[in-house]
Amino acid sequence: MTIRNICIYGAGALGGTFATKIANGLGAEANVSVVARGAHLAAIREKGLTVERDGDTAPLHARVNATSDPSGLPKQDLIITGLKGHQLAQAAEGLAGLLKEGTRVIMILNGIPWWYFHRDSESGHAERQLPELDPEGKLWRLVGPERVIGCVAYQGAEVTEPGTIRLNGDGRFFLGEPSGELSPDLVSIAELLGRAGLNIIPTQRIRDAIWTKLMGNAAYNPISALTRGRMDSIMGNALLVAQVGKVMTETRAVGEALGAVFSGSVDEQLNRSGGFGPVKTSMLQDLLAGKTLEIVPLTGMVVALGKLAGVPTPTCETVLALTLQLDRENQLERQDLRN
Repeated sequence: MTIRNICIYGAGALGGTFATKIANGLGAEANVSVVARGAHLAAIREKGLTVERDGDTAPLHARVNATSDPSGLPKQDLIITGLKGHQLAQAAEGLAGLLKEGTRVIMILNGIPWWYFHRDSESGHAERQLPELDPEGKLWRLVGPERVIGCVAYQGAEVTEPGTIRLNGDGRFFLGEPSGELSPDLVSIAELLGRAGLNIIPTQRIRDAIWTKLMGNAAYNPISALTRGRMDSIMGNALLVAQVGKVMTETRAVGEALGAVFSGSVDEQLNRSGGFGPVKTSMLQDLLAGKTLEIVPLTGMVVALGKLAGVPTPTCETVLALTLQLDRENQLERQDLRN
């Protein structure tokens, strides 16, 4: 697979990190473009992208071609989406316009992805589409699940000001084909991104990685938004930790019913989470910025897939109802401020 033109579609915290590292690490080997919007786009055009991390001697900086209109870009060899799950369907046409024969699309997503059941041999629901994540089937039809390489990211990141991203620790990125194959495309892409300085881990069981991370995201993201609490604050509250454990237990049960294998227990994951400092979850970041919250791909899909698999999820249902109402009230408040 020859990879020359690379587009990062949605250059927020994680997308911008990929763009900066690829442009900086590969240089003239790759033509890197980003699709962004608003003040972030204006800053990227003016001064490029900057990625900062504690312990680095200097920030990483890169100049990239930046646009809000993907139709002006050439066809791409590789697309990497940094959009959240609830934003992707609206971008289906823009993504489709960048495709050519052989284009692969890495989708960095928290939670259950729209393509989840494509070539899934273990759940009994192969090729089932998920209208909760792809309401009109646009992603399935226009992008196509056969182009997708799944990505599960372990990298704390925040846009601290337009054009500038702050990383929390070292990142790990699991990449996998929906089919479970270690395909030539997957191997080539992992090698390329590795040379760009990204810690890429190819896996034959991307769904296991999805559910393992979802155990935490389905709990910490909504609970942090509901309480405005950072990770150290949540983990210091025994009552909240108990609710986190219930959400994790329900999430794990749904995943196992659909064929996922978990390497650690709920208690082990809780113990690992106790080491986090004052980190804002992505949902808390979005809430404070007045953005629509990424609820459905996380807790919402645990509830939906729990019904599909016949697994009860009472705590997740409560958290989901509260977070959906929080999102509605937050959007109404922002609308009132604009009027």
